[in-house]
Amino acid sequence: MLYPFPLRDRQLEYYEWFDARMRQRLLDLVTDEVVAEHQAKPLGQHSDALDRLLNYFRRGGLANKVGILKDPGDRNSYRLVRFSGVRGAPAQVLDGPEYSDLNAAYHGAFLQRVGDLRASLDGDLQ
Repeated sequence: MLYPFPLRDRQLEYYEWFDARMRQRLLDLVTDEVVAEHQAKPLGQHSDALDRLLNYFRRGGLANKVGILKDPGDRNSYRLVRFSGVRGAPAQVLDGPEYSDLNAAYHGAFLQRVGDLRASLDGDLQ
């Protein structure tokens, strides 16, 4: 059956609106104390504010998500990568420091994700 008007999925529109509001509220949770808490203990139990941020960062697909790559040749060398979200496509190694400690790499990924959160609200992220 042909419709005289284009169909659109209103659920997707609502999700985009909801996600934009969620990102704005989460950005309000990013404080110096929360960043210091994550730096001190990247894994384990956290405060409510940090848990909310981490849960948001963990959800969704892999497209544009930041991860950690261990250098196979060096035992204590970690780099940040951005996943393409396309099966079989390699991840892009990000410019930035090389971490010698896994906890420092976790915190570096956290800071990159916070920067991506800010950029998504400014419209700078794809």
